[in-house]
Amino acid sequence: MFAPHFGTDESGKGVYFGPLVIAGVSTDAPVVRSLKAAGVMDSKRISSSKRIRDLAEKIRNIPGIAISVVAIGPERYNEMFSSFGNLNRLLAWGHAKVISNLAAQRPECPRALSDQFARPDVLARALKQQNVNIQLDQRTKGESDIAVAAASILARERFVDWMDKTSTAGGVTLPLGASAAVIEAARQIAAKHGNEALGKVAKLHFKTTASVTGDSNTSGMDSA
Repeated sequence: MFAPHFGTDESGKGVYFGPLVIAGVSTDAPVVRSLKAAGVMDSKRISSSKRIRDLAEKIRNIPGIAISVVAIGPERYNEMFSSFGNLNRLLAWGHAKVISNLAAQRPECPRALSDQFARPDVLARALKQQNVNIQLDQRTKGESDIAVAAASILARERFVDWMDKTSTAGGVTLPLGASAAVIEAARQIAAKHGNEALGKVAKLHFKTTASVTGDSNTSGMDSA
């Protein structure tokens, strides 16, 4: 944990509304000690948006830390998903992009750790395409590493900010998850702004889209 490494994680992967955000941080022993002192933990254990924002601000202010955040808004996400045809390949591109950005800031860093979301070769191949030569580790429950936990907080902050701003701008509160409230909000958006507006706020390959539009050709979420 205290040896120099990058940690990456994402937010917004499994929810219909909002962007897909991938974030990463670079840590070493002094940075890790500062993160621990700040109370950094896996964002999934934090229910308060205010707490997420407070921790994210503390993370950004830690001396010596390097940060990268890649946010893929719904319109761009839908284009990229059509191109990749697969959620895990899209995720791998985002993680590889973040690692590449961090490597440009900290070229001496020898290792990157990602929360594992697919077969290890999927991210390894994406990283090779970014021309980054680094030891790559992937593991489930990666947020137990404080660098990955810090990345999860930064990703969550960007996601929550987007959801709040877009809810206010569109006049419809965008709920999380895949509940009946999500379908109802999507129907409100379609009624208020037209079906085409869904592509500006939602990940269209989710089955929720078919429930709203009645288009049976809409594919379910594919993450193989």
